Amino acid sequence: MLQTRILMSAFVLLLASSLSWAEANKVDVAAIIDGDYDANVQTARSIWEWAELGYLENKSSNALQQRLINAGFNVQAGVAGIPTAFVASYGNGGPVIGILAEFDALPGISQDDGPLRSERNDTSSGHACGHHLFGTASSSAAIAVSQWLKETNTPGTIRVYGTPAEEGGSGKVYLVRDGQFDDVDIVLHWHPSSRNAANMESNLANRSAKFRFHGISTHAAGAPHAGRSALDGVEAMDMMVNMMREHIPDDARIHYVITSGGAAPNVVPDFAEVFYYVRHPNPTELDAIWDRVIDAAKGAALGTGTTMDFEIIHGNRNVLANETLQKLIHDNFTKTGGIAYSETEQEFAETLYKSLLNPSREIGSQQEIDPLTRSSSFGSTDVGDVSWVVPTGGLRVATWVPGTAGHSWQAIAAGGTTIGYKGMQVAAKVLAKSALDLYTHPEIVAAAKAEHKKLQGKDFKYTSLLGDRPPPLDFRAGSE
Repeated sequence: MLQTRILMSAFVLLLASSLSWAEANKVDVAAIIDGDYDANVQTARSIWEWAELGYLENKSSNALQQRLINAGFNVQAGVAGIPTAFVASYGNGGPVIGILAEFDALPGISQDDGPLRSERNDTSSGHACGHHLFGTASSSAAIAVSQWLKETNTPGTIRVYGTPAEEGGSGKVYLVRDGQFDDVDIVLHWHPSSRNAANMESNLANRSAKFRFHGISTHAAGAPHAGRSALDGVEAMDMMVNMMREHIPDDARIHYVITSGGAAPNVVPDFAEVFYYVRHPNPTELDAIWDRVIDAAKGAALGTGTTMDFEIIHGNRNVLANETLQKLIHDNFTKTGGIAYSETEQEFAETLYKSLLNPSREIGSQQEIDPLTRSSSFGSTDVGDVSWVVPTGGLRVATWVPGTAGHSWQAIAAGGTTIGYKGMQVAAKVLAKSALDLYTHPEIVAAAKAEHKKLQGKDFKYTSLLGDRPPPLDFRAGSE
């Protein structure tokens, strides 16, 4: 405990003082990233155009891998049994710093790069969460750091983790489970957003599954007594779970969609499926709620004379917010600055802004960096599992027009323009600058590790919320 306080005090003094040699050398990585602007835009735009879904991101993954190979990285593809996952490494020895890179799109929503609603004709998917920018900026930051390591002859390893299927596929969980992060000292990441922030932010752990009910098909009017409706099983489960909502913690979340309910009203369906998400800030509490959902499914099958089985699709732990790393990242973010719009970008933003429903931010806020605070969101991410095994820090950058919601057509639109590209460049610079501090100031790494051990709790042993199931490589098949 005393050691942790001493390390934290040293870290605070470090940030308050001049970072001298490392600070001067940060100019070099920023210049490298600026020099890579055209290549970064080309990569991000290509991934935006392809809009590949989770575990199907073959072209997107290959594009990032090739960028890193060309920069001298050693790339291991197909890790953890996932064809589109990769680990790209440069350097030798420690510290080992990893940077996460996502690149999957979302199904069922597409948009061109204009400020008015206009779906694309060539795809029904889109980068409504900005992962085309995410993977590109992370790779660019790592390339800049690799050049700095070489030019300064600094010991250490920089790694890019190409992590597929963040959107519902828990790609990172399989990499964690496979031991890909076992020798990593620190992990950095970022995410597109409508604001600039590097908060100490946690979120909700979650687990999902597809519940499949099996009945007996028959003529719904001619012989209803001979049938057992699988759809009745789904509806009975949904009714019981909805009644359960009154008796779960306020910060829990449950949502579902019926993915299959039959084809014709006069045919008793012998198969029906419902897809559930359950979320809570604490993985232990999540387990307890999950068990009740399963009991509801079992009861629904018993009461309707059907049978039921279920398949866990994904499971993510909540994020452990590391104050040491967030202070470092926030400091570098503040020094780097936000995003200034050109006249054309301002016109685009003002037109798009009119389509937003009750926006919480105003145009102009993209130039500002939010104060460092502690917060929690109601979303979930597989970054959470990484944060439980390695000290992890991240930031959000305004690649969207302020007030834009994630998973929206407006996010796709801005992400395909220079508004998104400017944010991408800022993210790359903050990641690179933060990595340089970690290489040149081992006391920051030590403080982050001490804090992480405390956050894990005594006798922590990692287990994944999705159990031992293999990666669901086909869970987006048919959604393209």
